[in-house]
Amino acid sequence: MIFLTGATGFIGSYILKELVSQGHHVRALRRERPIPFYLPKEIADKVEWVSGNILDISLLNEQLMGSDRIIHAAALVSFYPEDKNRLFTLNIEGTANLVNAALENNIPDFIYISSVSAFGRSNSRQPINEEKKWESREQESNYAISKYYAEMEVWRGMGEGLSPLIVNPSMVLGYGDWNLGSCAIFKSVYNEFPWYVRGANGFVDVEDLARVVVQLMNGPIRNERFIVSAENGNFRDLFNRIADGFNKKHPSMEATAFLSGIAWRAENLKSFFNGSRPLLTKETAALARRTSIYDNSKLLKALPGFQFLPLEDSIRNACALYLENKQRV
Repeated sequence: MIFLTGATGFIGSYILKELVSQGHHVRALRRERPIPFYLPKEIADKVEWVSGNILDISLLNEQLMGSDRIIHAAALVSFYPEDKNRLFTLNIEGTANLVNAALENNIPDFIYISSVSAFGRSNSRQPINEEKKWESREQESNYAISKYYAEMEVWRGMGEGLSPLIVNPSMVLGYGDWNLGSCAIFKSVYNEFPWYVRGANGFVDVEDLARVVVQLMNGPIRNERFIVSAENGNFRDLFNRIADGFNKKHPSMEATAFLSGIAWRAENLKSFFNGSRPLLTKETAALARRTSIYDNSKLLKALPGFQFLPLEDSIRNACALYLENKQRV
């Protein structure tokens, strides 16, 4: 029995699909919201669903009974300043609750889906690997801070008897709800958002991430962390590839530091009048100008024979699914 949190989120849904496809019995925690449209019904029907959230300690202790391992994928991903308290509550306190419940119920096998954000920014152009130490909270996003301290709760659990495994994906791409998370990049490019940036990051297909999580779960390695990133690349190239997949215009305006400031303020002003959340915020503008590259060699050594889907294929597949299912506004 695998207890999975965040099962209706973007990453969690694909992990759930991979688990069920391999014949695992999954008890999945979800909030009171519909099953994602991109999760096949034949998969969802095989899951033991539990409604609730990771802030409900009594529920966690009750539902963990009979479980053999935990995969914790639930998290809030936000770069809006007003979400700071929710980020810290859900990501840090929620993780602490689940770690405590795992210890209370004697379930040492604990897999945490973190993020490369938990490494913090690097002052070097060298690739970031699993040995990277968090240096400072200055200029870090609230999301990054929340993931770092959530990891500290997992490592604290290791000191108290857990055998955890932490997975640190880079930016996750694929087909999902393009109003949320990293999927919103596809919506922005489809709507011909005109700005591009010269920053760089690592990218990984969501289905590859799910395969990695399940393969690591089935293996013997614990008390380790792994960066999961298929390729490093710049955002301008990413935007252009997505635009080509949708047969849309390439972004044509470079968002320098000065222009980014104008752009995110303009987005804030527009959102004030139309009632929507801005496509660009101060935090996302700063993150997108940053160059961060990631070393995946530790993972490839741990999973010999594993091959990532090329980024070009991942983008092409996702664009085709968005167009086919008319996930656009």
